[in-house]
Parts: sequence; C-alpha cells; structure tokens
Amino acid sequence: VILYILLVGYPPFWDEDQHKLYQQIKAGAYDFPSPEWDTVTPEAKNLINQMLTINPGKRISAHEALKHPWVCQRSTVASMMHRQETVECLKKFNARRKLKGAILTTMLATRNFSGK
Repeated sequence: VILYILLVGYPPFWDEDQHKLYQQIKAGAYDFPSPEWDTVTPEAKNLINQMLTINPGKRISAHEALKHPWVCQRSTVASMMHRQETVECLKKFNARRKLKGAILTTMLATRNFSGK
C-alpha cells in the first residue's frame, strides 16, 4: 500500500464509506488508472500486484520484494514530470485526510458541546 502511494500519491483502496472501503481491501479490488499509472513501469506494477496479493501464502515476502527486478534496477529513474505529479497527488490526498479529520473533530466537539 505504501509503495502504491509513493508511486502515484494516493492509496489503492479508497471510499468515503468505511464498509465499502473494507470490502475493497478484503477483495483486493484496486487498479492502475490513467493517467497517473501511464508512466509507471510494468515491473513496478508487477511488484505492487505481488505485494497486494490477498492470500498471505501467495504474497511476496519482504525478502523476495527486495530482490524483485524493479527494486534491483537502478538505471530506471522516474521522470521529473511523474515525480511532480505524484507530489501533487500526495498533497491532495493529505489535504483530504486533514479536512476529514477537521470535520470529524468539529462534529465531535459540537456533539459534546450540545450535551448529546
């Protein structure tokens, strides 16, 4: 999940509804949408697929992940444009997270203040 976020700036699983989000995670329902994933190498996508495998017995281990071709390839470097787009997506994702936290805090404070 962290590698996915680092590559494109948002998580593989997302839904405002916590139940739907949980269902996505349990089902391993994620994809590689355009345009963010267009510049990500097939090797990186392969590693993500192996890391997000639902069945722990079939999932790549940390030791194996460190030996994955994408990790070992030092010659392939993300383009500056891709990195800038990822930073922008991370900023938006963080802003949404902060906004949601502020809304929940306000709702809780209002609820406590009103005595409910």
